[in-house]
Amino acid sequence: MKSFLITAVLFCFVTGFADGQSVKVYTSDAGYLSSLQQLFKAQWPNNRTINIVFHGHSVPAGYFKTPDIKTMESYPELTLQYVSAIYPNAVINAIKTCIGGENAVSGAARFDSTVLNHHPDILFIDYALNDSGIGLEKAKTAWKTMIEKALAKNIKVVLCTPTPDQSENILDTTTALYKHTQQIIQLAAEYKVGLVDSYNAFRKLIADGEDLKRYMSQVNHPDKAGHEVVLREIMKLFPVNY
Repeated sequence: MKSFLITAVLFCFVTGFADGQSVKVYTSDAGYLSSLQQLFKAQWPNNRTINIVFHGHSVPAGYFKTPDIKTMESYPELTLQYVSAIYPNAVINAIKTCIGGENAVSGAARFDSTVLNHHPDILFIDYALNDSGIGLEKAKTAWKTMIEKALAKNIKVVLCTPTPDQSENILDTTTALYKHTQQIIQLAAEYKVGLVDSYNAFRKLIADGEDLKRYMSQVNHPDKAGHEVVLREIMKLFPVNY
């Protein structure tokens, strides 16, 4: 394994500025999934199907401008294409257990029957965009329930901060989505699991002068360019030079 994986810390950041405000973009240790490398590299007849499960709401489900769904342009499918290209001998399933409009409380309630039943090797959790309606404490309890159940099954867990909602100022640190983002970062650190920090990646783009609208298909759903922002964060967990 590359030496940088040994020395990497759980989170690192780069900083930009918008009106004097620091914008931090966090990323998980690139070695978090390193224990799965032999599984991904195994060749027939010694390989097996690898299940990557995406659990969440309308964004990972592939909703663009509701009710239009563009499955192949959503980040779960883009992730499948990317990882399959890195590991051409791997049989990989991208399984979406997503329901549009759902929050983490509902997602936790059906976790055993609709997520764990797929026996994930890697599990992405993406609920924060809708969790602003239930508040931080209920969301935290639900996320912790899902994380702990998955870790008990030796599943690699990756937490996702939200994609933007244009009804909020993404550079404002007092908004609900910003607070949920911070809570998710704290949970990732607490449980030492993976993190895909989409929200701060978008914040960095906007702080650098990008127009958020070019990444959005409607007020709260990203377009393909927006899903590609998420993909770029996911790619950090799958370095090509393993």
